[in-house]
Amino acid sequence: MTLMLASVTGPEEAHIALAGGADIIDLKDPARGALGAVEAGVVRATVAALAGRRPISAVTGEVPMQPASVVAAAESVADTGVDYVKQGIFPGGDAEACIRALAPLAERVRLVGVLFADRAPNLSLLSLLAQAGFHAAMLDTADKTDGWLLDHMDLPGLRRFVLACRRHGLVPGLAGALEAPDVPRVLVLAPGVLGFRGALCGEAGRTGRIELEAVRAIRALIPPEGAEAGREVDYRLLAAQGYAVDAAADPTRSDRIFVRDFVLPVRIGAYARERDAPQPVRFSVEALVARSAHPIDGRGSTPPSTELGMRDVFSYDLIRDGIRMLVDAGHVSFVETLAERVAAMVLAHPRVARVSVQVEKLNAGPGIVGVAIERTRETAGARASQLFPQMAALASEGPGGGPRS
Repeated sequence: MTLMLASVTGPEEAHIALAGGADIIDLKDPARGALGAVEAGVVRATVAALAGRRPISAVTGEVPMQPASVVAAAESVADTGVDYVKQGIFPGGDAEACIRALAPLAERVRLVGVLFADRAPNLSLLSLLAQAGFHAAMLDTADKTDGWLLDHMDLPGLRRFVLACRRHGLVPGLAGALEAPDVPRVLVLAPGVLGFRGALCGEAGRTGRIELEAVRAIRALIPPEGAEAGREVDYRLLAAQGYAVDAAADPTRSDRIFVRDFVLPVRIGAYARERDAPQPVRFSVEALVARSAHPIDGRGSTPPSTELGMRDVFSYDLIRDGIRMLVDAGHVSFVETLAERVAAMVLAHPRVARVSVQVEKLNAGPGIVGVAIERTRETAGARASQLFPQMAALASEGPGGGPRS
């Protein structure tokens, strides 16, 4: 399962996050940066106010990567009684020495190492974090004014981070100015934790006060514990995890969701020379999707909420992200194989009834060559898990859930 982490500034916001359904309450001061620390007294007051109703984490602050400074800051946070201590792995200094120096502290509190997608993160440090006894690793962004997580790392890159964490026994977490439309895109990676701040603050931005309805809107997009029971692994990994089947949907009404002229470099072809370098391939996909009984714009909710309506949307981003991950998986010999995989990926979503896929090799000699197929759930849906054994490993490697106290 994936847990929702809500970053708050103190007891008042912690109560709002609790009422909104957040799984983990995370203390930070957004005015001081991505990992700005709050005062120790505020942390203790928040721990007392929540009285164990949710696990609490707190950041150590943007401390220079020097062992003595890092250990002192981490011990100070641990002494407040939090469940998790979040330590940023910043550029410069001696990150490896700092991680090793924190190993004794890992024996009395759960440590979370935070790497930054916009600061050339060294993923080889994940192994060292695990050796030092860290509980989890998160990928965040350091500069919130310079784009969000998906600006700095695409879905295949995030998937590699999640896989690497699980290989080393670390709970993987993702954050970095994530908004409601990002939730279904990153949920397909099955992270242990998703972290939010700005998306919880409404129009005020991340330095404003979090709002109850905004917390509830994000919470509604993340399936609670037990909601994934019985799902096929291909659906959880490749479709919109958390977007439940709507039993009240009208099968006579449908929408056509499409992606056209989506070009990516792909390692494809039966010739040996085609294995050496990627070539441009164009994808066009159209899916026939049963319309939900819930209004897409959220009308009828109190107050109206676009984010709540998003639970019922099959986004074109899911198609593009799925294609990116399929392409990232490695060489494919035939365009027919790639087209079948794309079709099965789209049909893994329970509300998709039919899909048409066109795959074209743009540099295969004179003219453009390719294949166009149309598939229904009956003809392709059952093959999804067979087509993606390498992606199914994501669900079985390492710890399956997020941090629990």
